[in-house]
Amino acid sequence: MNIAILTGASAGLGKSFFRSVTARYPDLDAIWLIARREERLREMAAGSAVPTVVLPFDLTDSASYETLSARLAAEKPCVKMLINNAGLGQLDNVADSDWPTQSRMVDLNCRALTAVTTLALPYMAAGSFVLNVASIASFAPNARMTVYSSTKAYVLSFSKGLREELKAKKINVLAVCPGPMKTEFLEVADITGRSPMFKLLPYSDPDKVADRAVVLAAKGRAVYTPRLFFKFYRILAKLLPHSLIMKLCKT
Repeated sequence: MNIAILTGASAGLGKSFFRSVTARYPDLDAIWLIARREERLREMAAGSAVPTVVLPFDLTDSASYETLSARLAAEKPCVKMLINNAGLGQLDNVADSDWPTQSRMVDLNCRALTAVTTLALPYMAAGSFVLNVASIASFAPNARMTVYSSTKAYVLSFSKGLREELKAKKINVLAVCPGPMKTEFLEVADITGRSPMFKLLPYSDPDKVADRAVVLAAKGRAVYTPRLFFKFYRILAKLLPHSLIMKLCKT
C-alpha cells in the first residue's frame, strides 16, 4: 500500500500540498491527513479522488506519536512521501509573550517534525521523499520572531543532515523555504497590520510553492527557495554578519 502523509493539512499551504499530491499522484492508495481540525479534514477528504485517512491529531501532544506509530505498525504501508507542513509562528518579543506560546512553537515546529519523520522513515524505500516546510526565517535570526526563526533554522539544518544520512537509501529530503504567502498563517501569527516589513515583501502563491516543492522533492533537490528576491536574501544571509541582517530586515 503506497501512501502519502501530510501534516498541517487543514489550511493554507497544507491544502495546497493536498491538491498537488492528489493531482500528481492519483495512483496513491491513500493520503493520511494530519491536523487538529477534524471537520476541515473531512471536508477535504469528501472531495478527494484519492482515498484519504483522516487523523485529527494535535502534534504537540506526545500521545499523537503513539497513535501514529501503532497505525503504521498495523498497516505497514510504503510511505512514498512525508510532507511535514504543520507549524506555528508568533510575532512578538519573547519578553512580551508567554511561555506556553513560545514552547508550543518549539514543540510543533521541531519536536513534532522530528518525531513524525522518525516514525515514518522505517516505512520509506528508495524513491520516497521527505518534504519539510522551513522558511526564509531559517536563514538568519529575526527579532520579534526569535523563537520561530530559531525553530525554522532547526528544520533547515535537520533536513540537510537527514538528506545526507539517507542518500545511500535513495530517499530524498527537501526543505522548502518560502517567504510570506496570503494564508491563515499571517492572522494566526498576529502579523497582519503589525509589521511594516511584511507589507513590503513580495508574496508567493501557495499553490505554486507547494506544487513546485513536490516536483523538486521527487527530483532530488535539497533546498527550494521560491522567488528571486528571497534567493538573493539567502545569499546575503550567508555573506553578511547576522547582526547586520537583523537590523536590515526588522519584522
